[in-house]
Amino acid sequence: MEKRKGLLIVNTGNGKGKTTAALGTVLRAVGYQWKVYIIQFMKGTWHYGELDGIKLLNDFVKLRPLGKGFYKILDDSATEEEHREAALLALQEAEKEMLSGDWQLMILDEVLVAVMLGLLSENELLTFLEKRPPDMYVILTGRGATNRVIELADMVTEMKEIKHPYQKGILAQKGIDF
Repeated sequence: MEKRKGLLIVNTGNGKGKTTAALGTVLRAVGYQWKVYIIQFMKGTWHYGELDGIKLLNDFVKLRPLGKGFYKILDDSATEEEHREAALLALQEAEKEMLSGDWQLMILDEVLVAVMLGLLSENELLTFLEKRPPDMYVILTGRGATNRVIELADMVTEMKEIKHPYQKGILAQKGIDF
């Protein structure tokens, strides 16, 4: 049997593509019949194409949108406490699933934003990561990766915005942006 060394991968930065890159890794992992668990920390109530796309892979992938939505933007009706509670419950869910032994790859989508906004503390995330089994692959996405998370990671990619259609007044496109 192949001996695996689980990696901690971070997709961060102000440019687009952090979640998309993580989902590309999901596609690759499913090609090897890995089991993948995805928890979305900020995308709670909106409908995204990946929700339907992942259903086509449901023999291998489970996606849980556990956030309350985008904190303090885009018609946010949840209180700060509700956002914090949702983020903490999502991290607890992630820990339970990570330790279950059922998954080879776990994605914590937008968890870095939850830390950046103070919905989770950096220490809560680091404590979670310390419990990671040695063969578990974990991808963290979101803007604002802290120096401690970057130091701990095996691979860090920073997405940098060079040009964006929004600058020309072009709104988010179905199938590309959501």
